Amino acid sequence: MKKLFYFLFSFSICVFSQTDKDTLIVDSDMTFEESIAGISIPEVIKNNLVLIDVYYFSFDGKLHKGQILVHKSASQDITEIFEKVREIKFPINKVVPIVKYGWNDDSSMRANNTSAFNYRNLKGVNIVSYHSKGLAIDINPMQNPHIKRGKSIPEGSTYDKSIPGTITESSQIVKEFRKRGWMWGGFWRSSKDYQHFEKRTN
Repeated sequence: MKKLFYFLFSFSICVFSQTDKDTLIVDSDMTFEESIAGISIPEVIKNNLVLIDVYYFSFDGKLHKGQILVHKSASQDITEIFEKVREIKFPINKVVPIVKYGWNDDSSMRANNTSAFNYRNLKGVNIVSYHSKGLAIDINPMQNPHIKRGKSIPEGSTYDKSIPGTITESSQIVKEFRKRGWMWGGFWRSSKDYQHFEKRTN
């Protein structure tokens, strides 16, 4: 019985690997140095960043490989959450380090790109955001806009719970983040940032 279990387990791994090899679409394949190029990042922050590969089903129904730059302390959380996202086939458009968009958050959002680290202040204030530490992630911005005073950001985005890739309070992805200590912007009161998750530290 034990031999049969190991055979079936090994067979499933082989089949999964072969399927990946045959159908995998690569959205990002950068080196760490490439992912942080073109911007001045304090050494204390840079030394705590890690670039990890993530796998997900996109809106084309195919398996994709992307990369995300996060704080080392968040890497296990993000890896586990993306494994769950892939398992339930929650669609994610693409995951590419924001360096591809010249470190411009608006450009990345308009491209419906999921990203984490971006060394920048919060919009409108001189306060460093959790993205600047690699402790925040924005997912599918076009389906999950930041809505403030009736305005949706990015421009052209729509929040419609019936659309695939939209994050709601009952979404499994919200449950996965919350049980690991992350906060979801969809629960905020002054505004709703449906794309945004962050992990606050002391």
